[in-house]
Amino acid sequence: MQTTLEGVGERSRALIARDEKALSPSYKREYPLVVERAQGSELWDVDGRRYIDFMAGVAVHNVGHRHPRVEAAVKEQVEKFWHICLSDFYYPQAIELAEMLQRVAPMDDETLIYFGNSGAEAVEAAVKLAMHYTGRTRFVGFQGAFHGRTLGALSFTASKNVQRAGFLPGVRVHHVPFPNEYRPLLVGEPGESYAETVIRYIEEQLFHTLLPPGDVAAIVVEPIQGEGGYIVPAPGFFPRLREICDRYGILLIVDEIQSGAGRTGRWWAIEHEGVEPDIVCFAKGVTSGLPIGGIIARKELMSWPAGGHGSTFGGNPVAAVAALETLRVIEDEGLLAQAEATGNHIMARLDDMADRHPSIGQVRGRGLMIGIEFVHDRISKRRAIALRNDVVENAFVNGLLLIPCGTNAVRMTPPLNIPSALVEEGLEIFEHVLAVAETRHL
Repeated sequence: MQTTLEGVGERSRALIARDEKALSPSYKREYPLVVERAQGSELWDVDGRRYIDFMAGVAVHNVGHRHPRVEAAVKEQVEKFWHICLSDFYYPQAIELAEMLQRVAPMDDETLIYFGNSGAEAVEAAVKLAMHYTGRTRFVGFQGAFHGRTLGALSFTASKNVQRAGFLPGVRVHHVPFPNEYRPLLVGEPGESYAETVIRYIEEQLFHTLLPPGDVAAIVVEPIQGEGGYIVPAPGFFPRLREICDRYGILLIVDEIQSGAGRTGRWWAIEHEGVEPDIVCFAKGVTSGLPIGGIIARKELMSWPAGGHGSTFGGNPVAAVAALETLRVIEDEGLLAQAEATGNHIMARLDDMADRHPSIGQVRGRGLMIGIEFVHDRISKRRAIALRNDVVENAFVNGLLLIPCGTNAVRMTPPLNIPSALVEEGLEIFEHVLAVAETRHL
């Protein structure tokens, strides 16, 4: 997206100019937001402009900005100690967080937890563990996926070519189409569901011609594709994928970095699918903005030796207490149910808008992980990229924070506890800027 400085104050402009002289050009900014403070589901920039937050730091602030309980837990921990290195020593904060994650894990078997610092590190750890446990070195990923930008994680990422251009992948990954019913890439047999079409492609084409299944350590997949467009998989896909993994001794790794910690109305999005994974990657919403990531794995898989993997800062005690309190807030305040109810309300409102706005091709999602795909017309489904960009940029100008996903979609990921009044105010701004964008682009 191209950003403009329309509506941006003088302090923001000055800081953006300094940023351009000091920071890497690889940072991709969606629009010129220069934040000074945030609280709950609202932000203010350095010039005092207020914004309603429908993006939550890219699905990170699941309990809102600076939740009082999380803030208090962080302050209390800072007064004790900040760091000691979990790879070499012990401290109760990491143990208590691991026990909480074990309790909410989406598998019935006993589990163990590994802590890193980010989503990409979580994917790296999961991939290394899968290699270690299975003795295999190849993987299956999905087109449209995003799993991070470090070389191992980048091997699985397939959402934008700019992220991969010029880099040699660090892991051998074979990508297959994600089961996107709205934009299917494969032709199915008569009467066949698209979920079954993708599964058949994996077994009859990929495994038969290119990739012996006995060489595959794991299949790595997002329960809902994030950067790829907030795509909910075709019904029945995950149970069949689980069957394939079981048949060939392949591990099922689910990337819940964006979809986890209650975002979809369940602790983990995979719970909507009725299957249990072998490894779960987590980060983002687990910690309310402090850096933590990691994996939940079946205990039997965690057979690597002491020193086989580690991190200087992973599971940092300050981040650990922030994560533990975040998860407790989600549980204590009933935010799983609230996310589901608020998400259903927003999607109903968006479906109603679709009757008035022909550019809305599809509304999809679960809980407060909602995607809106824009098209020039619903028959051809021609992607309305410029219209989407216009909506995002002018929402910012009008005080609503959105971010894009996929080629021509927008995501809505407000905090799980966003007040209903802010939901309505945000949706009014959204429909206003959408109407203006349609006059320009349709």
